[in-house]
Amino acid sequence: MKTFKILTIIGIISFAFYSFTTLVQEEWKVPAKYQTMKNPVAPKTDAAIGKSLFTKHCKSCHGAEGYGDGTKAKEMKGDLGDFSSKEFQKQSDGALFYKTTTGRDDMPEFVKKVPSDEDRWLIVNYMRTLAE
Repeated sequence: MKTFKILTIIGIISFAFYSFTTLVQEEWKVPAKYQTMKNPVAPKTDAAIGKSLFTKHCKSCHGAEGYGDGTKAKEMKGDLGDFSSKEFQKQSDGALFYKTTTGRDDMPEFVKKVPSDEDRWLIVNYMRTLAE
């Protein structure tokens, strides 16, 4: 009986640790080539197009202001981020371009939906306007 109690306690503790580790999202590693990649599109270039593309492809999850509160946000498993935060905004344009292009987990890759590199750079430029 004592062994059963000990095994039960160990099982509960193990389950708790496992549950906690699945709640913490793994860091999104961006290849060095993208970390240093420069945005070829000037920040103010075609800002309306960048906003339009964001609204069409990103708003449903990330929300109109990029807070991660879009209509589909509750269906997503990972952290959708807060585009207005300093932590988000300190990422390089190349890192944001990489993440937008390749996606991961619930975040789709946009290379097919938005095949133009220039259009994905316009989305990056629009995300910059969401800073607090």
